[in-house]
Amino acid sequence: MTTRPPSPVASASPPPTDGQPPQRSSLQAGLKNRHLSMIAIGGVIGAGLFVGSASGIAAAGPGILLSYALVGALVVLVMRMLGEMSAANPSSGSFSAYADRALGRWAGFSIGWLYWFFWVVVLAVEATAGAVILEGWIPAVPQWAWALIVMVVLTATNLVSVGSFGEFEFWFAGIKVAAIAAFIVIGGLAVFGVLPGSDNASAGLGNLSAHGGFLPNGPSAILTGVLLVVFSFMGSEIVTLAAGESADPQRAVAKATNSVIWRVGVFYLGSIFVVVCLLPWNDPAIAEKGSYVAALDSIGIPHAGQVMNVVVLTAVLSCLNSGLYTASRMAFSLGQRADAPKSFAQTNARGVPGAAILASVAFGFVAVAFNYLWPDTVFQFLLNSSGAIALFVWLVICFSQLRMRGIILREDPEKLVVRMWLFPYLTWATITLIVFVLGYMLTDDGDGGGRIQVLLSVLLAALVVAVSLVRERIGRRAEAEAVSRR
Repeated sequence: MTTRPPSPVASASPPPTDGQPPQRSSLQAGLKNRHLSMIAIGGVIGAGLFVGSASGIAAAGPGILLSYALVGALVVLVMRMLGEMSAANPSSGSFSAYADRALGRWAGFSIGWLYWFFWVVVLAVEATAGAVILEGWIPAVPQWAWALIVMVVLTATNLVSVGSFGEFEFWFAGIKVAAIAAFIVIGGLAVFGVLPGSDNASAGLGNLSAHGGFLPNGPSAILTGVLLVVFSFMGSEIVTLAAGESADPQRAVAKATNSVIWRVGVFYLGSIFVVVCLLPWNDPAIAEKGSYVAALDSIGIPHAGQVMNVVVLTAVLSCLNSGLYTASRMAFSLGQRADAPKSFAQTNARGVPGAAILASVAFGFVAVAFNYLWPDTVFQFLLNSSGAIALFVWLVICFSQLRMRGIILREDPEKLVVRMWLFPYLTWATITLIVFVLGYMLTDDGDGGGRIQVLLSVLLAALVVAVSLVRERIGRRAEAEAVSRR
């Protein structure tokens, strides 16, 4: 078992004597409460909600609401467990640092690097998605140049200070939240027939059952829907990493954890409910235009496609911004625990881990290049091998919380200000559900489907775990030799 992760509160290193800029070994508390509040709210609203919900509706019909509810409940439970550990010991490494302590160095090393890999691949996906939208607006600039521009701008934002990251994320997330809220209000009025000027006479609750029933493709489609929507929820945990750079991390984590239920309920279930009430689930417009654009078009909202493009671009930029932040802070934490190069754990005078940020974005740039040069081979392999990592992260959080509860009670019981409900029964129920979802993914044998994602993700995880175990063995051997020489 390792010692506790270093405190996230910044403390300057002694002034250098060689004329070099001062280096620090910890982060500064530069995030304000409003930054953390919006990071917590926006963290559950990814671009996947806007662009990926159409495939879920096509697979499950109105029953997609049950798919979202099931995954939403899973996220609520996982966040409650993570909140329990984070409130007791805020850390930039979050669940990786807790796994290190609760399960062993191999676990913290492995899940930390896997999570870092997941987010740097996401950087490439989101940069490309943003570039597609921007090229449509300004075709004179090629797509690859737009991807480069957005990556450079957001890298600069993260390098300046954690406050600049927080400010950008505050406004990005604010736009997403405002857009979803406006959609729910306007769409809800149309559903109940009280929206002035709405020309969608077929809108209403009847669409939930009038076209083949609530489950037109059978109950098994609920699980198919789960596979299609589960990864759009990834990002909820970011606030627990960011809390370490706030003035009152314990309060921030407790607040974010307690609010996750209504965030999932309003933004996901609320907006999808509006979509499937405004349109028949099998309306071809949903697949052609996307669920939100089709819904807005159905009630006569002008320029709905361009409005949603702006919202989706904002969601993409938000995901890029927070993804780079998240990857760099995980790299920073790994560096602090000697599981990554020492330079990753160094921060500049502004409290920013520059080396960790640049290393993360460098891999992101390489992945973007792969996406343009070999999209169907190398880049597809990267996508598939990161496909199930979100579920691995949630599993590790569950198992870590099972052990950390006892450690916290034994060492600092007064810090247990957030508690997992019905412990340990709900923790084990969550583990069972995650394992079931992974098992169900193995039945999806289509191109790029769940089976290949699980198998490649397991292969990658096994490789990383093997590296960690070899490192541990070498470290123990070196330590034993050092002791014998004394």
